[in-house]
Amino acid sequence: MDLSGIGVWSHQLRYGDPAVAADAAAELEALGFRALWIPDTGGPVLDVVGALLAATSRVTVATGILNLWMHDPAQIAARTADLAADHPNRFLMGIGVSHAPIVDAAEAGRYQRPLAAMTAFLDGLDKADPPVPVGDRVLAALGPKMLDLAANRSRGIHPYLVTPEHTRQARERLGEGPLILPEQTVILTTDADEARAIGRPWLAGYLELPNYQNSMRRLGFTEDDITGVSDRLFDAMIAWGDEAAIGRRVEAHRAAGADHVCLQVLLADQRAVPRAQWRRLAAALL
Repeated sequence: MDLSGIGVWSHQLRYGDPAVAADAAAELEALGFRALWIPDTGGPVLDVVGALLAATSRVTVATGILNLWMHDPAQIAARTADLAADHPNRFLMGIGVSHAPIVDAAEAGRYQRPLAAMTAFLDGLDKADPPVPVGDRVLAALGPKMLDLAANRSRGIHPYLVTPEHTRQARERLGEGPLILPEQTVILTTDADEARAIGRPWLAGYLELPNYQNSMRRLGFTEDDITGVSDRLFDAMIAWGDEAAIGRRVEAHRAAGADHVCLQVLLADQRAVPRAQWRRLAAALL
């Protein structure tokens, strides 16, 4: 599978109307995006992967990420084998440990020892018949221990809500072999007030989660930056401006060691499908 270039990360492709998602996926492939990434909070995520694969012919479809607490590795491996048979070399399994508030909401106290949980899930994928190949999976790694696990047990990493500086640090730790495939959130507006009105509430929700708080601290942000969603933090995490500004952020990730960057477009209406913005980005960046 081709894991270069630029992709799209979209919750609308995962949770929106299936017919609209299929049509959008076909257009994204035609526009030249290399991968389509979808999130997971439980449920039949691989059924959605299958539908997107069926709606396209070349593009990689990836989970960004599959929430390991909400799936059985043997069942996931079996479904992955079916997808591989129908659509060879086109599905990339991104796997993550998610966040305690999300996981514990369904079952209090379940979220414990995330590194051990990831190791056990990977063991389950390896022991399945057939197993999920190491080259067909990446990990949602932010911190050093998960980065090390990704280097040893997967094809690389798919970090979410990160900066080019995180990409640089990750490449330094991983070396030249593993892939780095970061998500980059973008807002296509040159109006700073509009960008912050769209992005600040969205970003504030993520900054309530301990894993992201820790990630921000490792990147040098202060408690005031995190709790107040400072302009400094906002501008580092969300690329906003015209197409050229978005392109500069993509190039910053590449210069820092990224192999592929997937863009998540934020709109004022989070339910809307940003097809016009995808077209603008494709025309300028692909």
